[in-house]
Amino acid sequence: MTTTTLFWRRLDVEGLERLELTLAPDAVLAASSLICLEAGGFRLDHRWRLTPDWRALSVTVERWSAHGHGALTLERAGAGWRVDGAHRSDLDGAEEPDLSVTPFCNTLPIRRTPGAAGSSLTLDVAYIDAPALTVARSRQRYDRQGPERLRYVDLGLSAGFEADLDVDAQGLVVTYQHLFARTAPPT
Repeated sequence: MTTTTLFWRRLDVEGLERLELTLAPDAVLAASSLICLEAGGFRLDHRWRLTPDWRALSVTVERWSAHGHGALTLERAGAGWRVDGAHRSDLDGAEEPDLSVTPFCNTLPIRRTPGAAGSSLTLDVAYIDAPALTVARSRQRYDRQGPERLRYVDLGLSAGFEADLDVDAQGLVVTYQHLFARTAPPT
């Protein structure tokens, strides 16, 4: 079992995320805390449980803000999803969760995007709006531009939004154009 700690800073608003990623023989686990000034400012914790091949089984999100505390759990249920224990038929067939405030979730489809330049992966996602703690179906595409570079294209809730993503060998985001950049703590 190996654990790695990653940090991302927001580029569009003040914000910082610290994520611990644990690779175990039977699961990939991620636990993160972030503070962001978006939407009036909030703290958000998110915890992921993935299969060894990086498919989401569940994500739990907790948010603290001036509006109080809220929580949401999204769990895979066959070809669909449960939100806080209730089946959501509108999410049936959505392949992965997409949490609005972190580049971590982009790793799941990035790892499945074919490696040849010019290849693409289009998928439906269960999009979690972190400040609002809501879940809606959306569609997105990842266009491979090179071994460690992709173009993200939103085809759903934020249709028209596009960004270049630089990733490391594991498919974890290093830079997400206009939104996130990986950083290291001072030594």
